[in-house]
Amino acid sequence: MSYATQSQTNITVGRGLLERVMLSTLTTLPCCVFLFINGVMLFTLRSKTVFRETSRYILLFSLLLAETIQMALSQILYLLAASRIRLTYPVCGVIIMFSNLTNKISPLTLVVMSLERYVAVCYPLRHSAIITIRNTAVAVIVVWTFSSLNVLTRVLLLLDFPFEDLESLQMKDFCAKNSMFFDPMSYEYDKAYTYFLFVSATIAIICSYIGVMIAARSASTGKASAQKARNTLLLHLVQLGLSLVSTMHHSLLVAISKIVTRTLVVRIHIILYVLIVILPKCLSPLIYGLRDQTVRSGLVVNLYFRLKLSVITGKGEI
Repeated sequence: MSYATQSQTNITVGRGLLERVMLSTLTTLPCCVFLFINGVMLFTLRSKTVFRETSRYILLFSLLLAETIQMALSQILYLLAASRIRLTYPVCGVIIMFSNLTNKISPLTLVVMSLERYVAVCYPLRHSAIITIRNTAVAVIVVWTFSSLNVLTRVLLLLDFPFEDLESLQMKDFCAKNSMFFDPMSYEYDKAYTYFLFVSATIAIICSYIGVMIAARSASTGKASAQKARNTLLLHLVQLGLSLVSTMHHSLLVAISKIVTRTLVVRIHIILYVLIVILPKCLSPLIYGLRDQTVRSGLVVNLYFRLKLSVITGKGEI
């Protein structure tokens, strides 16, 4: 009886391990593909003078950089949880700090990009005077600084927690954003900041869209330019919505875990993780890489040479 029980336990453990490996592979492969595409896109946006000296491409580079870092950190945290590796509070805190920083940069950058399109359509004659390289650089610095201040506030709230009373700095749970909420104040601050950020960003993008629609009725405004700007602003709203949903990832899992089994929760977790965490982070290169002729040509060329180089390197190693 003891031998049968031990065999059954070994089979169950083996199946659990095999399932974790398969699920981790299913998330890691697309993540690596998207990271590769994002990396080539970032290289493309720095490879030509036209990209380095055009405001919308500078903003796109900032957005793509933040989303690439966020995707990489999300995958690292997922693999750590799937491997059942528990970090110490300081290490987890540093990872979550960078994750929060990059996560809040995306909606702010989308707002700046929407305002740039609004100025381009509604004030075409003043666009070159308002949207300069210097002003764009200042806007990017302000976005990253504002997001950094949010992280600094979170760190200051953590300093009030008596870590010396803990038996060990080793975490009892997997590293996640909610694991670093040691008191109600941190949780309430994070919720209030998130609501304020996304509501403000939504209002700003919608107002830009309305302004572009009004300008499109004017005879002095190019219809094609206005239509393209409207489509871009709609895409920004979609990106903002997906970014908001990704912040609700943990809350959705908590709600689902109350009505379904643990095994089903794990599988739903994988689906939600791929759909609302990984995929939204690769939308920027797909949207701008396919819609913008200048970016598309550079991206295709760089992807071709990168893939060709990888094939040649692989054959050389063989």
